[in-house]
Amino acid sequence: MKPDAHQVKQFLLNLQDTICQQLTAVDGAEFVEDSWQREAGGGGRSRVLRNGGVFEQAGVNFSHVHGEAMPASATAHRPELAGRSFEAMGVSLVVHPHNPYVPTSHANVRFLLPKNRVQSPSGGLAAASI
Repeated sequence: MKPDAHQVKQFLLNLQDTICQQLTAVDGAEFVEDSWQREAGGGGRSRVLRNGGVFEQAGVNFSHVHGEAMPASATAHRPELAGRSFEAMGVSLVVHPHNPYVPTSHANVRFLLPKNRVQSPSGGLAAASI
């Protein structure tokens, strides 16, 4: 079964929205959003809450990028994926509370979809004279 990247993207965007809504409900401060584009393909939206009532800073970021060749870090343990194009998306968060006795939280949810390698058609013709 082939994963539906559009459904995954919608799930992750909704996840970012839900996390931001819940943190805002706890803190009272609002997130500032910055949408961005990646020159090599893709983009995302970063959201940051600063100097709130509970949180010194919180970041909840969504990214959706694509490229022609998977990075070496993604193929180190899966060499069969080297050279394949890819689509990657995810939500990451970091939350720093004001209270020094409350731990900082970090989390990531990621989705990586290697694309099929496109094979160039090839062939040959051999002619022999008799």
